[in-house]
Order: sequence, then structure tokens, then C-alpha cells
Amino acid sequence: MANDTIVIEYKFKLNSGVQKRFPIRLKSPGLELDQDLRPLGSLPDWSLLGSNQCPHCPLDPRRYRYCPIAANLINVIDFFKDFISCDKAEISICTESREFRKYASVQDGLSSMIGLHMVTSGCPVMDKLRPMAYTHLPFASVEETIYRSMSMYLLAQYFLKKQGGTPDWEMNGLLQIYDDINKVNQSFRKRLLSINPKDASLNALYHLDCFTHITTMSIEDDLLQEIECLFHAYFEGISEYVI
Repeated sequence: MANDTIVIEYKFKLNSGVQKRFPIRLKSPGLELDQDLRPLGSLPDWSLLGSNQCPHCPLDPRRYRYCPIAANLINVIDFFKDFISCDKAEISICTESREFRKYASVQDGLSSMIGLHMVTSGCPVMDKLRPMAYTHLPFASVEETIYRSMSMYLLAQYFLKKQGGTPDWEMNGLLQIYDDINKVNQSFRKRLLSINPKDASLNALYHLDCFTHITTMSIEDDLLQEIECLFHAYFEGISEYVI
């Protein structure tokens, strides 16, 4: 990727006729979120790093005044604070390659948009999932999310091996990553509860957390056996393999 800016724009057209656009600018090649924040002194208290800070957060409140995820989501949370999950909207997401459209609950689009912010805002915990922003897939199903996250992790192990590290082909580290992300989701939910919004934002976050739990279960319980047969062409010469 060239050193440039990638724009992914979320657009919500509500049943009331109100339209709202959220352009998300990512600096390549690292895909860091490039967003104009409010002046630091004007950010709300719920975005302070020490406000319901994640128990495993490596950031020091003496050096970092605000939670990077919260600081970048203020405008999104403010706009949707009076929406409920079942509110409907025409949702479109434009990327450089394609456009996604869906008439759905506000929660569906909000969940995808919050997830993209969380992995690109500079949170050291969520950074482990930033490579998934490279192929951002709005409205992804559970199966698509599991496939993409596991593929991302195994590609990370390939790059780790190239750098001289020890790869984790059993994906034990992915379980730890999702356990850490679950803690982020829980702590961020507490942040939102402190401002008492209606449930659209809260349920969007809960939706993300459900994906976290299901992916973890898929690894722990080896639920990928049903798609193993798709890879049979790679098993040539393995006599004991049975489709």
C-alpha cells in the first residue's frame, strides 16, 4: 500500500429523513485512524483514560489523558445516544473498491462502524485485530468473521516466523487476544453506561462481544471441522485423511 489515506464512509438514512455521514480516514500503510478530534480540554469525562479504564490497559493515565477509542468515538456516540436498537435506516458503506447497502436496524451499521474505530484508534489491545481493517467487511456473518479472524492470525504467524519469532500454529494466542478484547468491550460498555444512552450503542457493542465469544468457542471446541473438507486439495498424499 502506498503512503496515502483510505476513506471508508458510513451513511445512515433514517426513517425520519435525517441523513448522517461518517467518513473514516485511515492512513496507509499502517491503517491508523486519521480523525480531527475536539480540543482535548473539551472532551467529555467519560472519555478520560482513568474513567472505567480496562483492567489490562497498558497505557498510563499520567501520560495519556484520554482513552484512544473513546476519544475517536465521541461524535458517533453523541449522534446515536437517543436511538434504540430497532430503529431502522438505509445504511450504506462506501470503500475504495465497492459499496455495501442494507436496510437494517441502526445497531447493525453502528456495530460495524464501532468495530472499525476500535481496531484503528491506537488501543494497544485492539491493535491485534487491525489487520482485519485491511479487508473491512461490513455486516459480516459469524462464519465470515471467524474465517477472517483465524486467517488473519495465521498470516500473522507467517510474518512472525519471517521475523525470526516462534509461530503459534495452534492459535492459542488468538484465544488470549479475544479474552483481552472481551475485557475491552466490557469496560467500554461501562463507559457508555455512565452517560446513560439509549440502547443502540450498547447493543452494538454487545453484538461485537457475541462475535468474540463465538470465535473463542470455535477454536476451543474445534467447530471448524465442517469446513475442513473445503481444503481437501491440500491433503494429497495423506492416506489417513477422510472427507
